[in-house]
Amino acid sequence: MSTLQDVLSFNEEFVSEKKYERYITTKFPNKKMVILTCMDTRLLELLPQALNLANGDVKIIKNAGAIVVHPLGSIMRSILVAVYELKADEVMVIGHHDCGMSALNAGDMMAKMKDRGITEATLSTIENTGVDLKSWLTGFSSVSESVEHSVGMIKKHPLLPAGVPVHGLVIDPKTGKLDLVVDGYETEK
Repeated sequence: MSTLQDVLSFNEEFVSEKKYERYITTKFPNKKMVILTCMDTRLLELLPQALNLANGDVKIIKNAGAIVVHPLGSIMRSILVAVYELKADEVMVIGHHDCGMSALNAGDMMAKMKDRGITEATLSTIENTGVDLKSWLTGFSSVSESVEHSVGMIKKHPLLPAGVPVHGLVIDPKTGKLDLVVDGYETEK
């Protein structure tokens, strides 16, 4: 049986046995917060547990490295939707130690792309549209600095209303311990 079939089979039982009922909530976050964090598999259950979050408490946005790459990209749009449409009053950026983005090497990744059938012509086409693939596919060397950068991008965004605290933290993916990088309340003073 394929992974997709496993998922669909489980889902059929999940729905028919009404296991979803314990997760029923509204679209508005109870704790009025939106969190940008990494897509790392270790954070799927650890992060909510380490932050004492239940279903419905926060909006969670995930991407590689918890990085805001572009001020008008989908991450920033999602944060603004959470603030303006879904009643989030605070933003939290949570990176993590041992992040795959800290080891990301653009040249290696582009070689893997070619190994899986992406042609040099395709890479050139993207480069010719003005995208610097090497820069776009490069990770970071310091998770704390990366979190500070994302916090700064969000905090300085011209569409973010004044007074919205933007916090930055780093979580240990083994223990769940949080290290404070940016206290969004302090930067409000």
